[in-house]
Amino acid sequence: MTQPVEPQRLVRPIGKNSLWPYIIGACAVVILGVAGAWLISSKLMKSSSSGVKVPGSVVTSTSAGMLDPNTKYDTATGNLKDGGIKGEGTEHLEGDNGPSHFVYLTSSVVDLSGFVGKKVQVWGLTEASKYAPWLMDVAKIQVVQ
Repeated sequence: MTQPVEPQRLVRPIGKNSLWPYIIGACAVVILGVAGAWLISSKLMKSSSSGVKVPGSVVTSTSAGMLDPNTKYDTATGNLKDGGIKGEGTEHLEGDNGPSHFVYLTSSVVDLSGFVGKKVQVWGLTEASKYAPWLMDVAKIQVVQ
Protein backbone atom coordinates (compact mmCIF):
# COMPACT_ATOMS: atom_id res chain seq x y z
CA MET A 1 0.00 0.00 0.00
CA THR A 2 1.14 3.47 -0.77
CA GLN A 3 1.18 6.22 1.71
CA PRO A 4 -0.99 9.25 1.04
CA VAL A 5 0.89 12.27 -0.22
CA GLU A 6 0.18 15.46 1.59
CA PRO A 7 -0.58 18.25 -0.91
CA GLN A 8 1.78 21.21 -0.92
CA ARG A 9 0.34 24.60 -0.33
CA LEU A 10 0.69 27.01 -3.25
CA VAL A 11 0.22 30.05 -1.05
CA ARG A 12 2.02 30.41 2.23
CA PRO A 13 0.09 31.91 5.10
CA ILE A 14 1.18 35.39 6.01
CA GLY A 15 2.60 35.60 9.47
CA LYS A 16 2.26 38.61 11.76
CA ASN A 17 5.90 39.59 11.36
CA SER A 18 5.77 39.62 7.56
CA LEU A 19 3.02 42.32 7.48
CA TRP A 20 5.23 45.06 8.89
CA PRO A 21 7.12 45.84 5.66
CA TYR A 22 3.78 46.35 3.87
CA ILE A 23 2.40 48.56 6.64
CA ILE A 24 5.55 50.67 6.74
CA GLY A 25 5.59 50.93 2.95
CA ALA A 26 1.95 52.06 2.82
CA CYS A 27 2.58 54.70 5.49
CA ALA A 28 5.64 55.96 3.62
CA VAL A 29 3.63 56.30 0.38
CA VAL A 30 0.91 58.29 2.19
CA ILE A 31 3.44 60.57 3.91
CA LEU A 32 5.35 61.20 0.68
CA GLY A 33 2.08 61.93 -1.16
CA VAL A 34 0.94 64.44 1.43
CA ALA A 35 4.36 66.13 1.57
CA GLY A 36 4.52 66.35 -2.23
CA ALA A 37 1.05 67.86 -2.48
CA TRP A 38 1.87 70.38 0.24
CA LEU A 39 5.07 71.47 -1.55
CA ILE A 40 3.32 71.83 -4.88
CA SER A 41 0.42 73.81 -3.42
CA SER A 42 2.71 76.11 -1.44
CA LYS A 43 4.68 76.93 -4.60
CA LEU A 44 1.44 77.65 -6.47
CA MET A 45 0.19 79.87 -3.64
CA LYS A 46 3.44 81.83 -3.58
CA SER A 47 3.28 82.45 -7.32
CA SER A 48 -0.34 83.61 -7.17
CA SER A 49 -0.18 85.59 -3.91
CA SER A 50 1.33 88.63 -5.58
CA GLY A 51 -1.67 88.90 -7.88
CA VAL A 52 -1.91 88.11 -11.54
CA LYS A 53 0.43 90.10 -13.70
CA VAL A 54 -1.26 91.33 -16.85
CA PRO A 55 1.02 92.63 -19.60
CA GLY A 56 0.71 96.42 -19.82
CA SER A 57 -1.17 96.82 -16.54
CA VAL A 58 -0.02 99.50 -14.16
CA VAL A 59 -0.02 99.09 -10.38
CA THR A 60 0.44 102.15 -8.16
CA SER A 61 -0.67 103.08 -4.65
CA THR A 62 -3.82 104.73 -6.08
CA SER A 63 -4.76 102.44 -8.98
CA ALA A 64 -4.28 99.01 -10.49
CA GLY A 65 -5.33 97.22 -13.64
CA MET A 66 -5.88 98.10 -17.26
CA LEU A 67 -8.90 98.61 -19.49
CA ASP A 68 -9.29 97.11 -22.95
CA PRO A 69 -10.46 99.86 -25.32
CA ASN A 70 -12.60 97.33 -27.22
CA THR A 71 -14.63 96.29 -24.14
CA LYS A 72 -17.59 98.15 -22.63
CA TYR A 73 -17.14 98.05 -18.85
CA ASP A 74 -19.59 98.61 -16.02
CA THR A 75 -18.45 101.02 -13.32
CA ALA A 76 -19.24 101.56 -9.65
CA THR A 77 -17.99 103.78 -6.84
CA GLY A 78 -18.01 103.25 -3.08
CA ASN A 79 -16.05 102.35 0.03
CA LEU A 80 -14.19 99.07 -0.47
CA LYS A 81 -14.77 96.61 2.37
CA ASP A 82 -13.44 93.10 2.89
CA GLY A 83 -15.74 90.10 2.41
CA GLY A 84 -18.19 88.68 -0.07
CA ILE A 85 -21.64 87.20 0.34
CA LYS A 86 -22.12 83.41 0.66
CA GLY A 87 -18.96 82.65 -1.32
CA GLU A 88 -19.54 85.24 -4.04
CA GLY A 89 -16.89 87.95 -4.25
CA THR A 90 -13.87 88.61 -2.09
CA GLU A 91 -14.61 92.27 -1.32
CA HIS A 92 -17.58 94.58 -1.72
CA LEU A 93 -18.35 98.24 -2.32
CA GLU A 94 -20.60 99.98 0.16
CA GLY A 95 -22.55 102.94 -1.15
CA ASP A 96 -25.19 105.20 0.36
CA ASN A 97 -28.19 103.00 -0.55
CA GLY A 98 -27.70 100.11 1.88
CA PRO A 99 -26.79 96.41 1.60
CA SER A 100 -29.27 95.66 -1.19
CA HIS A 101 -27.17 97.90 -3.44
CA PHE A 102 -23.70 96.66 -2.47
CA VAL A 103 -21.46 95.67 -5.37
CA TYR A 104 -19.64 92.41 -4.64
CA LEU A 105 -16.27 92.18 -6.32
CA THR A 106 -13.89 89.55 -7.55
CA SER A 107 -10.93 89.98 -9.84
CA SER A 108 -8.82 87.69 -11.93
CA VAL A 109 -6.34 90.45 -12.80
CA VAL A 110 -6.19 92.92 -9.89
CA ASP A 111 -5.32 92.42 -6.22
CA LEU A 112 -8.15 94.32 -4.53
CA SER A 113 -7.00 93.74 -0.94
CA GLY A 114 -4.55 96.66 -1.03
CA PHE A 115 -7.44 99.09 -1.52
CA VAL A 116 -9.69 97.92 1.37
CA GLY A 117 -10.86 100.84 3.51
CA LYS A 118 -10.59 103.40 0.71
CA LYS A 119 -13.20 105.06 -1.48
CA VAL A 120 -12.63 103.65 -4.95
CA GLN A 121 -14.06 103.50 -8.43
CA VAL A 122 -13.98 100.15 -10.22
CA TRP A 123 -14.43 99.12 -13.83
CA GLY A 124 -15.33 95.57 -14.71
CA LEU A 125 -17.73 93.06 -16.18
CA THR A 126 -20.95 92.03 -14.45
CA GLU A 127 -21.20 88.31 -13.73
CA ALA A 128 -24.15 86.07 -12.92
CA SER A 129 -24.67 85.46 -9.21
CA LYS A 130 -27.03 83.63 -6.89
CA TYR A 131 -26.80 85.79 -3.78
CA ALA A 132 -25.06 89.06 -4.64
CA PRO A 133 -27.30 91.86 -5.94
CA TRP A 134 -24.42 92.82 -8.25
CA LEU A 135 -21.26 90.77 -8.82
CA MET A 136 -18.44 92.31 -10.81
CA ASP A 137 -15.11 90.94 -12.09
CA VAL A 138 -12.86 94.00 -11.73
CA ALA A 139 -10.44 94.96 -14.51
CA LYS A 140 -9.33 98.28 -13.02
CA ILE A 141 -9.56 100.00 -9.64
CA GLN A 142 -8.74 103.60 -8.75
CA VAL A 143 -8.83 105.50 -5.47
CA VAL A 144 -11.27 108.43 -5.52
CA GLN A 145 -10.11 111.47 -3.53
